[in-house]
Amino acid sequence: MPLQATSGAASYDAFGGGVPVVNYIEDVFSTYLFTGNGTSQTITNGIDLSTKGGLAWFKGRNNTNNHALYDTARGTTKRLSTSQTGGTGAQVTDATSLTAFNSNGFSVGSDNAQNENTYTFASWTFRKQPKFFDVVTWTGSSDVATSIGKGIVPHNLGSAPGCVIIKNTTSGSTNWIVYHRSLSGGYRIFLNTTDAQTNAGSVGYFSKYTDNVGWAQTDPDATNIYVGYNYQTNEVGSTMVAYLFAHNAGGFGLTGTDNVISCGTFTTSGTGDPNATVNLGYEPQWVMIKKTTASTGHPSDSWIMYDIMRGLPVKGGSSSRALYANASDVEGNNNALKLTNVGFNADTGSDGITYIYIACRRGPMKVPTLGTTVYNAIARSGNSTSTSITGVGFVPDLTSVSTRTPSGGQGFIWQDRLRSATRPIFPSITQAETTYANEVTAINQDGITVGTDTPVNQTGYTYINHFFGRAPSFFDEVCYTGTGVNRTVTHNLTAVPELMIVKRRDDGSNWFTYSVTAGNTYYLLINSTSAKDGPGTYWNSTTPTASVFSVGVETNVNANGGTFVAYLFATCAGVSKVGSYTGTGTTLQINCGFTAGARFVLIKRTDTTGDWYVWDTVRGIVSGNDPYLLLNSIAAEDTSTDYIDTYNAGFELSSTAPAAINASGGTFIFLAIA
Repeated sequence: MPLQATSGAASYDAFGGGVPVVNYIEDVFSTYLFTGNGTSQTITNGIDLSTKGGLAWFKGRNNTNNHALYDTARGTTKRLSTSQTGGTGAQVTDATSLTAFNSNGFSVGSDNAQNENTYTFASWTFRKQPKFFDVVTWTGSSDVATSIGKGIVPHNLGSAPGCVIIKNTTSGSTNWIVYHRSLSGGYRIFLNTTDAQTNAGSVGYFSKYTDNVGWAQTDPDATNIYVGYNYQTNEVGSTMVAYLFAHNAGGFGLTGTDNVISCGTFTTSGTGDPNATVNLGYEPQWVMIKKTTASTGHPSDSWIMYDIMRGLPVKGGSSSRALYANASDVEGNNNALKLTNVGFNADTGSDGITYIYIACRRGPMKVPTLGTTVYNAIARSGNSTSTSITGVGFVPDLTSVSTRTPSGGQGFIWQDRLRSATRPIFPSITQAETTYANEVTAINQDGITVGTDTPVNQTGYTYINHFFGRAPSFFDEVCYTGTGVNRTVTHNLTAVPELMIVKRRDDGSNWFTYSVTAGNTYYLLINSTSAKDGPGTYWNSTTPTASVFSVGVETNVNANGGTFVAYLFATCAGVSKVGSYTGTGTTLQINCGFTAGARFVLIKRTDTTGDWYVWDTVRGIVSGNDPYLLLNSIAAEDTSTDYIDTYNAGFELSSTAPAAINASGGTFIFLAIA
């Protein structure tokens, strides 16, 4: 995901002979949501299209305009559609469509296809990058009598494509021809229809002229794709464009071995939920699926497009939001797919149905170096009307809302993208996850939208919003289903979690918390003032690793069939610090390795009772009084105390701090963010 604006600089792999290695997928793929203004606007999504090249794909979410595709090989203003007149239309030139490919996104004009006033749009941007995506064009030449070797089209994908999509841009009556590695024996499929796969025949769409006799079916390889004597992929004199998607080719991450795009298949079995499970080895952020077996023309036979920005939650979350590559329909609910931390589950309700898919990995893959790229806080006053809160500076994954004044609300309210914005949980109480339609109603590109409910937006009330972005070594979120037996759960923190907060979602239960300081046989409760408790087997007496954490048989963390969410935090140099200290009862400086002080501080006493104190610099961490809230309470903000002060390396506890914060000889844990 996420989807931050980044430099896009590639490093080079010392053992790969100069092969470019991209550290994080924000460089090469973006889902960006925006509202049309009917004139012109520039979208900054962090993808360098002007010098690297690629594809920008648009679809209106709440209008029936056709899909609009633009690529740097054909140039600006050159529009294709996968849904126009059945998707068979030729390229259209429109000076008011996509007007510029930029170094950090693109610009659009007034054309309704991608900028109709007041309508909302989804854009998917694929940047050219070896082992991820490529765009190539050619002019058709099918003179088989004299052209041995014709039909060979070179590409720069650097690996054998997992999927190739070809369109004749000149002809007004040609399909979008799709090669997918999972369709064997010469079978192909059309992007612009709901049709099942078809056998291309001996002189097919993807073929190679090998001798003076004829064309042979040939799969694409790491250097070429092969197009046969066919007007839809190689018509004489016509211009063709091909979009090439890699499959599990590595090339990403710090070692250059991580996969970020996969092209595969799955077959449903039975009518259970789920009836298919796909293990990608990573959590996806964008998935497109297509049924390959017999078509009925039903929308479920379409090319169904999902992404985490519009809504692709885990099991138990709200509905997944789908658009259809072959149709101009408005966005709708389609719950066939649900995310997992290593792929996705399918619940199509049918048995024995085969699908193909393309999936892109969720980012970021780079360890953050600035706290401002993963954490922010915004203070505001309620107004009792639906309101968008912007200016977060990154795509938020977890948002925390708390009433500052007056008291008597619901305390802190946590909502996150993975579980769905409208499914809050409350750290101060044991209530199960439920749906509240008028609290946080959407998690957006740069903030959230709040409704009219008192706990989030009542006139006369004041609020604080905390925003967190998932990032390696800083913060991760995992949703899992319990098994009732000792097990491990895969996470994507890429560092050893030092603080883990686990909540059962489908049932009222305490918030069980692991602290590296307390150890793997003890737990704390976020919703309680109690000291650490144990020994016990909540964590199966096993310390987490950089890839998994362990849970035992207790129902609060692993009930068979129960649904759970875990929030994982780690120390990230210069960004966050998960630590502990022993109180002195006097002024005490806590060194977190920061340079400009902590902007967020959470403290809990562990050897005896004590609240979970929360401070932030938006409300004030200063030399005078510092407002605090309690994570475990619905009490109003306390503004009359001076318990914490500024300290460039972290934060300072004052000599006036109570025993719950700085008792001499007391033991405490904390989370601080720069």
